[in-house]
Amino acid sequence: MKDSQQNRRKFLGQIGLASAATVAAVGIEPLLDSSSRVFAATGSNQRATDCAKIRRDAAQAGLQATPQNLQHPANGDEELYPNKIASYSKGLPHNNDGTVVLSAFNALVNAVNNGTPADFDAIPLGGDRKLTNPQAGLAFDMEGPDGHALVQPPAPAFASREQAAEISENYWMALLRDVPFAQYSVDPVGNAAAADLTLYGADFKGPKSGGAVTTGTLFRGLTPGDRLGPQLSQFFYQPCNFGANKVEQKITTALAGLNYITDFSSWLAVQRGLSPAAESLDPLPRYMRNGRDIGQWVHIDVLFQAYFQAFLVLAGAGAPFDDGNPYTNNPTQMGFGTFGGPHIATVLCEVATRGLKAVWFQKWFVHRRLRPEVHAERVDRTLYHNAAYPVHSEILNSLQTGSRLGGYMPSGNALLPMAFPEGSPTHPAYGAGHATVAGACVTILKSWFKESTRLVDIGVTPVQPTDDGLSLVPYAGSDAGDLTVGGELNKIASNVATGRNIAGVHWRSDATESLKLGEQLAIGVLREHRACYNEVFNGFSLTKFDGTIVTV
Repeated sequence: MKDSQQNRRKFLGQIGLASAATVAAVGIEPLLDSSSRVFAATGSNQRATDCAKIRRDAAQAGLQATPQNLQHPANGDEELYPNKIASYSKGLPHNNDGTVVLSAFNALVNAVNNGTPADFDAIPLGGDRKLTNPQAGLAFDMEGPDGHALVQPPAPAFASREQAAEISENYWMALLRDVPFAQYSVDPVGNAAAADLTLYGADFKGPKSGGAVTTGTLFRGLTPGDRLGPQLSQFFYQPCNFGANKVEQKITTALAGLNYITDFSSWLAVQRGLSPAAESLDPLPRYMRNGRDIGQWVHIDVLFQAYFQAFLVLAGAGAPFDDGNPYTNNPTQMGFGTFGGPHIATVLCEVATRGLKAVWFQKWFVHRRLRPEVHAERVDRTLYHNAAYPVHSEILNSLQTGSRLGGYMPSGNALLPMAFPEGSPTHPAYGAGHATVAGACVTILKSWFKESTRLVDIGVTPVQPTDDGLSLVPYAGSDAGDLTVGGELNKIASNVATGRNIAGVHWRSDATESLKLGEQLAIGVLREHRACYNEVFNGFSLTKFDGTIVTV
């Protein structure tokens, strides 16, 4: 598979270089009116020649930055299990025991290996839901690093203790969906969740305090900003304007207490790709205050919506730009089409689909990781139906122990209660599309705005929702004055990524690693942009998710 894809991309790359050379040699002047004042003023096609050189230089830099024998390591589960119990198969025909029909799975792999559109069209489906855009993973882009040049580490293995810790977190997220974030510290389930996840030690990769998961770190991200203030970012609450339109920060959420795919027959129907009935929605708009709310928000959000809202809040508050912006303190000019509002707004959206193409390659062509709802079924069949799947013993122990998950999950059922009637989307889990886009878009915002700016210093008073979500109240925590632009941007990226986990459709490692993938892509785009400006520009500085500072 890797050789065929590399050969295809090499061939297409040669076509692209040949075409660029032809354009440079022939020029584009015959395509223009001879009275063109622009080209008359600049001397024939010099501008076009300069443009072609910038593009060639960027392409050459991308080629040189890509290792010759680039490898994309997977966790080996697909080869390890002949019945493909650890691989993505949703939407394909399934046997009555919940395993995929192997001929259909092989047809999917054949299409992926060949990359032929007709082979993708020939993949058998098990229901009326279609596979989501696997060929996006083969698309090229004209800007930024090629999606195939970005690498994600292998996902945790099916039988590993880390995966047991991750599915345990998914179960606890489902159990706590209707508990307000602000009540975690006093809620018995919240405290039980923190205690249970702590027992996984280093195999649970979520944030800890003093080596232990606490109700204050529960379901949060890994950056310092993620751990300050309310669970959700201020950019989900603060008022903002979209031009002359006021943006309402209340949302339409799902009704409390409704979970889906909690019995085997409905689980099997969903895995086969049969569309379920519609979900039930709350008639009252609310500010997001619990896991069900953020889960519903990420169910139907527009691709770059959260980060565009963050941009609107920051722009409306007059948040200062990064010190590297060439128009900071400029005596005669201000930015607009370059280094101003229209520029940042478009670049913010620009990286979103590039991120999707990069992560779709990881999903379909490298990892094909199963979704949490499927791993939970493997746990259920092992624990209660003698399936003997090789799930890690600790998750079985937790479900059988009264002081751990077994004290809170329904007796005799280990299926993961899903927030969406259809369960996960019809594409593999790793990496995560939402998290990749979040990483890319937030990286753009962190490069443009001065991250260290405190919200209170630009007139933004931190707030949090009441437990019913009907109103906002001032956030009175001792760290209210410590919330910064950079911290809240990290938090909104984590909120969106983790919101998908809370809904049951993704894993923690999907979120963590895909934020980094999006970050890599956005940094590559910003670096290519530098060659295109006329201004004296020495680069933006930003803090990466791992805490290191880079200038791009």
